[in-house]
Amino acid sequence: MSITMHFIVQPEEEGLRLDSYLAGAVEDASRSFLKKIIKNGSVTAKAGVCTKPAYGVSVGEDIRIELPDPVPAEPTPENIPIEILYEDEALVVVNKEAGMVVHPAPGHETGTLVNALLHHCAGYQHSGGDVKRPGIVHRLDRDTSGVMVAAKTQRAYGHLARQAAEHAFDRRYVALARGEFKEQFGCINASLGRSLVEPSRMAVTGINARDAVTHFETLERFGVACFVRLRLETGRTHQIRVHLRFAGHPILGDPVYGETRYQSWNVAREVLDALQRLTGQALHAELLGFEHPYTGQKMTFFAEPPQDFQEALMALRTLVSPLQCDSGGENNR
Repeated sequence: MSITMHFIVQPEEEGLRLDSYLAGAVEDASRSFLKKIIKNGSVTAKAGVCTKPAYGVSVGEDIRIELPDPVPAEPTPENIPIEILYEDEALVVVNKEAGMVVHPAPGHETGTLVNALLHHCAGYQHSGGDVKRPGIVHRLDRDTSGVMVAAKTQRAYGHLARQAAEHAFDRRYVALARGEFKEQFGCINASLGRSLVEPSRMAVTGINARDAVTHFETLERFGVACFVRLRLETGRTHQIRVHLRFAGHPILGDPVYGETRYQSWNVAREVLDALQRLTGQALHAELLGFEHPYTGQKMTFFAEPPQDFQEALMALRTLVSPLQCDSGGENNR
């Protein structure tokens, strides 16, 4: 069994290496896995079968890839370092690093957060859900860092999964985005569905779409970019990334929906260097709040953005004396 996917190269993707392009297009698939797929002759481009990972893609090109159907298997414990913010008999809260896949997927059968949790958390294997993603009630994209909760028991899984489905989690993010929002506070209300052109991607659309609402607050403005805080009212796939692109302010470092080329920016070399060191989209889940499944207590956890995000933010602050917006009160921390 295999799965065939196809993608149309967009203008901003012109000239990318084939393996880099597919790494941004095929969700949760590693570049090394995709290189192997390419060399095996499972990718076609405009000239036919392409076996060169370094092949440069061109605008409008139809890229097709045949992916092997993953063999179902239970994930195994792996001694992978993770930052545990809190743990008890019911659940575990972690600060997921950028670049870590949440659960096993094609090209990432190992090395995931689930593999790490199975090693570090006693009893975690008895939690509910899919056998490949025990205890996972919500997720973050591979290159999005931040706070996540996972259940350790069937009872906790049911309670947390219900909260997630009802959008009862308090989820707050920070991001670095291109350009500036004129407003200090605002709301992006635009339904999301699969792109008709690129089925692996999400898009603002009215066809087979679901309501999606993202609230934003502008924290700092730098001319070429801004630092924003975001709160999800709904939790759709790639919601923040697609909504900010739709608003004209794509997230810096996002290889699929955002801004990754800064050569044309009229800024100092040090700023460009800091932006190019971003390891993924500059999007971080800084806060997660939920009701404890056993006690009913409201719990809230916070984590600072990773080092590359903070270095990019500090570099942008050197451009101007940023407008420090009123944070709006105690609810912002």
